[in-house]
Amino acid sequence: MAMVDEPLYPIAILIDELKNEDIQLRLNSIRRLSTIARALGEERTRKELIPFLSENNDDDDEVLLAMAEELGVFTPYVGGVDYAHVLLPPLETLCTVEETCVRDKAVESLCRIGAQMKESDLVEWFIPLVKRLAAGEWFTARVSSCGLFHIAYTSAPELLKAELRSIYSQLCQDDMPMVRRSAASNLGKFAATVEPNHLKTDIMSIFDELTQDDQDSVRLLAVEGCAALGKLLEPQDCVAHILPVIVNFSQDKSWRVRYMVANQLYELCEAVGPEPTRTDLVPAYVRLLRDNEAEVRIAAAGKVTKFCRILNPQIAIQHILPCVKDLSSDSSQHVRSALASVIMGMAPVLGKDATIEQLLPIFLSLLKDEFPDVRLNIISKLDQVNQVIGIDLLSQSLLPAIVELAEDRHWRVRLAIIEYIPLLASQLGVGFFDDKLGALCMQWLEDKVFSIRDAAANNLKRLAEEFGPEWAMQHIVQQVLDKIGNPHYLYRMTILNAVSLLAPVMGPEITCHKLLPVIITASKDRVPNIKFNVAKVLQALIPIVDQSVMAKNMG
Repeated sequence: MAMVDEPLYPIAILIDELKNEDIQLRLNSIRRLSTIARALGEERTRKELIPFLSENNDDDDEVLLAMAEELGVFTPYVGGVDYAHVLLPPLETLCTVEETCVRDKAVESLCRIGAQMKESDLVEWFIPLVKRLAAGEWFTARVSSCGLFHIAYTSAPELLKAELRSIYSQLCQDDMPMVRRSAASNLGKFAATVEPNHLKTDIMSIFDELTQDDQDSVRLLAVEGCAALGKLLEPQDCVAHILPVIVNFSQDKSWRVRYMVANQLYELCEAVGPEPTRTDLVPAYVRLLRDNEAEVRIAAAGKVTKFCRILNPQIAIQHILPCVKDLSSDSSQHVRSALASVIMGMAPVLGKDATIEQLLPIFLSLLKDEFPDVRLNIISKLDQVNQVIGIDLLSQSLLPAIVELAEDRHWRVRLAIIEYIPLLASQLGVGFFDDKLGALCMQWLEDKVFSIRDAAANNLKRLAEEFGPEWAMQHIVQQVLDKIGNPHYLYRMTILNAVSLLAPVMGPEITCHKLLPVIITASKDRVPNIKFNVAKVLQALIPIVDQSVMAKNMG
């Protein structure tokens, strides 16, 4: 008897736990669906488990989300692709719930199952499901249906295809903005499955309606559609249909739509080709760079280098560069930061002469910006300019600004520069560093502010890691050790800190012969605090040096 009852046991647990008041038990049960399905076998899973799940009206979104996810990979447990259609009813129900993330997951799972189904099954089961959802009384069903058309369309017979295009067109004119938004965001995927002759007629008329929607949230999703449709259309059709829309959108009354255009403009340029970009999109881009909303200027500034790459240098200098100059002194720090993160990439595009004449003054003004993010974005990309104008010119123009910042009266500015030094060193090379920045690094070890001295010690360690122990031995170690005799005990403590940081990089031999004797001498210092710190440094050196050496010196 026990053997006969055994298979019933898992389903009994599932039903009990799914009805349990404890949400965690219900969740655990849903996540164990695959285990329970294996125990039941394919036939009983189809006949008992799936119908039970279809009727399950759990009100907790977390449980429903887990169910939508599980059902997407459930095809093997119901008997494979031939029986995949039995999974559609519970997912159809989940497509109508209020919680967006549950609906999205249900649509994702339906797409996954639909992609595996046979054409005949798609026509018999999947397409009717899409039509039912699209005609749903509650808007959530109609929202979900928009994400399924691209799966349904490819296998539909000609008459059904025409019907699906017509239904999609109706969804784009739905009373509810949420449905129109969903139709707009899925248009690119649907358009990719539609035949070229219908693409120019039906899909483009749908697209035109979306671009003139009174809700900005629908129009901004239509901007994304511009790039997707542009890739599907022939270049001449793209110029005729997509280009006027982009130009209009760049002057849209809603800043969110203009922001979206600024973000997508590079992709849109690729869609329409070089000539229309020069004649129509450059003026549109200039308008976005001068937009009265900071968010739009941020998005446009972040694309300035990419945009210049598809133009010839003359047009970039003539039209884009004046805007870049204005943006470099923009009232919003975020705009300046976005510009600083990409402007260095303009140097290879504009060439040496234009970089020296036009870009260098902009770099200098951004390098002296009051906000650290702006300065960092310039310093972190110096190598791109170095490749164009060469190290000599770069050091003459930008280095004085860096030195000036390194000696700024505000200690936080000095601190920011110290943190960029290893980055500068790695970009500009060891020779440049030795000539120009080496003395600064030593100078910071004797700064009046502790945070600067501490950062300077860490900086030396990072430089030793960057250029190697041999370079550090020649250029750092001896100069650091010479400072241990400083009359002020706080500076002597900084040197001890620097030694303890350098030791792991320098290795046992240099530590034993060069660093350890200095520390031992410092242990006889008249200031107790120094002696205490010597003890801490020795403790840090124990793993690095040979035990016998340590025992001898400690003795």
